[in-house]
Amino acid sequence: MRFVVQRVSSANVKVEEKTIGKIDKGFMVLIGVKQGDTIEDANYLIKKLINLRVFSDENGKMNKSIKDVDGELLLISQFTLYGDCTKGNRPSFIQAEEPNRANELYEYIIKECKKYINKVEMGIFGADMKVSLTNDGPVTIIIEK
Repeated sequence: MRFVVQRVSSANVKVEEKTIGKIDKGFMVLIGVKQGDTIEDANYLIKKLINLRVFSDENGKMNKSIKDVDGELLLISQFTLYGDCTKGNRPSFIQAEEPNRANELYEYIIKECKKYINKVEMGIFGADMKVSLTNDGPVTIIIEK
């Protein structure tokens, strides 16, 4: 499982020109699920995400978590995070989990994040989405299990 975490001052996701998720200060997270990923893997990454200290404290040091700053989450499922380009120029996605299982884990991650974060927005699994964001920093962290 892989999370690409971007600290943002704002982010939104649209499907068919309609905004379905929008946040201000927080994280926009691209979520990739690979074959064999488990609830335990999801729990590990959720804990890392919620406690990731990349927001500035009063001294300008990255020392605060998303919980500390009452930040918001925009969670986007993205199977292409497991695109393998080692052979040829067309990515292979054989490492990505099959859609039903990947969606189960994506929905689980959303449900669990809502236990810790006041505002959690999301995309639509499998949809053609347009994601816009203002990366704050820029800060982008990849966490995986």
